[in-house]
Order: sequence, then structure tokens, then C-alpha cells
Amino acid sequence: MAPPAGRPGFRGPLLPRLLLVAAALSRPAAPCPFQCYCFGGPTLLLRCASGAELRQPPRDVPPDARNLTIVGANLTVLRAAAFAGGDADGEPEAGVRLPLLSALRLTHNNIEVVEDGAFDGLPSLAALDLSHNPLRALGGAAFRGLPALRSLQLNHALARGGVALLPRLDAALAPLAGLRLLGLMGNALSRLPPSALRLPRLEQLDARLNALAGLGADELRALERDGGVPAPRLLLADNPLRCSCAARPLLLWLRNATERVPDARRLRCAAPRALHDQPFVDLDEGRLRCADGDADGRGEDVGLAGPELEASYVFFGLVLALIGLIFLMVLYLNRRGIQRWMRNLREACRDQMEGYHYRYEQDADPRRAPAQAAPAGSRAASPGSGL
Repeated sequence: MAPPAGRPGFRGPLLPRLLLVAAALSRPAAPCPFQCYCFGGPTLLLRCASGAELRQPPRDVPPDARNLTIVGANLTVLRAAAFAGGDADGEPEAGVRLPLLSALRLTHNNIEVVEDGAFDGLPSLAALDLSHNPLRALGGAAFRGLPALRSLQLNHALARGGVALLPRLDAALAPLAGLRLLGLMGNALSRLPPSALRLPRLEQLDARLNALAGLGADELRALERDGGVPAPRLLLADNPLRCSCAARPLLLWLRNATERVPDARRLRCAAPRALHDQPFVDLDEGRLRCADGDADGRGEDVGLAGPELEASYVFFGLVLALIGLIFLMVLYLNRRGIQRWMRNLREACRDQMEGYHYRYEQDADPRRAPAQAAPAGSRAASPGSGL
């Protein structure tokens, strides 16, 4: 059918417009950085090749990148504004180079040092993963300038830094008011950073596989939220809990808020020995006892035996009583043989004593004593006497 009068046909003007749109959409994007792979789509994703030759983040990341993954490199040190580019001397450039980057994964990169402001220039960063890096130094302002950060994963990354790293971690976490997920699994932490417990919007804290002996009353209070804000979930499995009197607040808290610790059934006692490997949530509060004068429950395992050890003592006593009863029964059933054995033993002892007495009398008889030898002078004078 012919087009209406005064109107252009669809095929004529529409085709050039479609060609223009296709040309605009197919404009060449920014080149992919060396040693990286770029994947197009609704969000540009980069994955950089692993290898020890990559010692710093690539500087030529396309500005429209949304997801950047660097795994298996040898970055070692993340300096200030490491992802903001830099000049030939390594000085950071001013401004924001990656305004759209929302996810940054830096696992298994041998990162040992994260300086203050290492992630400057990433205003849209929502997820940061530094897991499986041997961190030994962390700047107190390492995570500054990340208002959109919602997930921070530091799993298996803090054990090398030891106890000295905990205050720096506490300072670095303090400004992350919008953080929702925090991963601290496998870091040999003996206590949790106080600032992590007070993050106002935290939804989940993963503290599995650490060295936590328990949580004190102050730490449990820090996990509470006011104004109807949901309290964060806490993952605590595979920690060496000390089931003493100091663990009573944690036991009461778990029973009142079981849904906040999804792995509560996996919690086991590591000490004292009487409660080793016992399910923590199934314990009676009366079994969590401490030694006299040991209010924090960190002394020796004195007075911590509990009913189970007392029952074992009773059982041991019953076994000894049974053995004694069996022994008495054996003696009674063999009383005649025992009497005969005692009589034979008495007669043998009597014969032996009589033999000793007879030999003593024989040795004491003077008539059986040997004659004494005559003196030499008397023997010499006898021939001359004429007798």
C-alpha cells in the first residue's frame, strides 16, 4: 500500500537513522589494559592475567569499567591512590579516573602493605575483596573516601600481621558507616575490632575460624542497635570457645537471639577438658564454672569438672567395689585349699626353723670344738727333760 500523501515512506528516512544509531553504539571503546581481559556487556568487566610480572594496578583501565579483578599477581604494596593512575614518577593524578567502578577483587596478590588512601578515586566502589593476602601493615585511613562501600572481605588476610595489626584495622573500619557485609574469617583474631561491632548498618559479620575464646558482655552490648534497626548476624563457628563462667553472657545471648547466629549449633567447647567438644548452646549455665578467684575463667581447670567427671568418679568406685567383691568370693570358694596351703606353709616354716636350731646347738657344743695347738717353746723343751 502506498504511503499517505504528504508523508515520507518508512524505508527511506528510517534506514539512515538506524545506521546512525548502530554506528554510535559500535564506537570503539577504550583499549583493554595490557595483561588484562575485557568483557563487554551492560557493565564492563576486566580480569587481569595472573603472574608475578604484574607489580602494580594497570594505569590504563577504561574509565567506564564497573568490575575489576586482579588475581595471582605480585602487587605487594598498594600505595596511595593506587587506582587513580599516576605519572612517570609514580605520583597520583588529581581527579577521579574510575568513577563507575563498583567491584574490586584483589585476592591472592601477595599484598603486604595497604597505605592510607590506597583506594582514593573510587567513589562508586561498593564491594572490595582483599582476601588471601599476607597483610602485615594496614594504614588507619586505608579505606577512606569510600562512601558507597557495602562489602569488605578480609578473609585469611590478617594472620601475618598478628596482634599489632588489630588497632590499625579498628581505625580503618571506623569511617565505613555504610558497610553491610564484613568478612574476617581465618585471621587468628583473639578478639573482634570494636569499631566492627559498632558499624551502624552492618548486616553480617563473618568471624569464623579465628582464635576467639568467647565474647564479653561489652562486645555483646555493642552488637545491639537502637531505633528498630536490625542487629547484625554473627558467624562464629570453628572458634576455640572457653566454656567457663566468662561464657555465661554469650550463652544467654545466644538463647535469646538464636537467629542472629546461624551457625550456633556448630559452636563447640575447646576448654576445659571436661567439656571439650561439647555443643555450647546445649550446656546448662551451672556447668560453666570457674576456679576460686578466677572471675574471667582464664586460670587452670580447677573446680571445672562438672557432673560428668563426678559421675566418672562414682563409676570408677563401683568398678573397684565389684572387683573387691569378686576377690572375696574367690577366697571363700577356695577356703579349704587356702587352709591346706597355709598348713603346709606353716609346717615348712617349722621344719626350717628346727633345722636352724639344731645346727645352732651343734655349733655351740664345747665338746665338738677342735683342740688348740701347743706353743712352740714347750715342744722344744720336751726332749731335754728326760721324761
